[in-house]
Amino acid sequence: MADNGPVLEMTREEFEELVAEALDRIPPELTRLMDNVAVFVEDEPPSDDPELLGLYEGTPLTDRGEWYAGVLPDRITVYRNPTLRMCESREDVVAETEITVVHEIAHHFGIDDARLHALGYG
Repeated sequence: MADNGPVLEMTREEFEELVAEALDRIPPELTRLMDNVAVFVEDEPPSDDPELLGLYEGTPLTDRGEWYAGVLPDRITVYRNPTLRMCESREDVVAETEITVVHEIAHHFGIDDARLHALGYG
């Protein structure tokens, strides 16, 4: 086992399924409001932030104005290996994946990190 590799073993496909299940648990009232956003799974985050679990890139709904048209979708990326490195069991991975997905979707809705931490989605 590599020193920096995940302790838990989970295939990319299994992890993608957990992300999909977390997305399925988002209330329909919220998913109907999500607009122009795509969700991806990557193995590793950018090298300058190796413990990053998720990343939202785009323009939050709260910042979109009349100018917002014809732009590429917002991008939510969930990183598999840092999640596996920090978790001790499959149940931990399921819980952490759900927290990460909710956290990044909240950014899409314009909720900042301080508010997310206050709500328990740090």
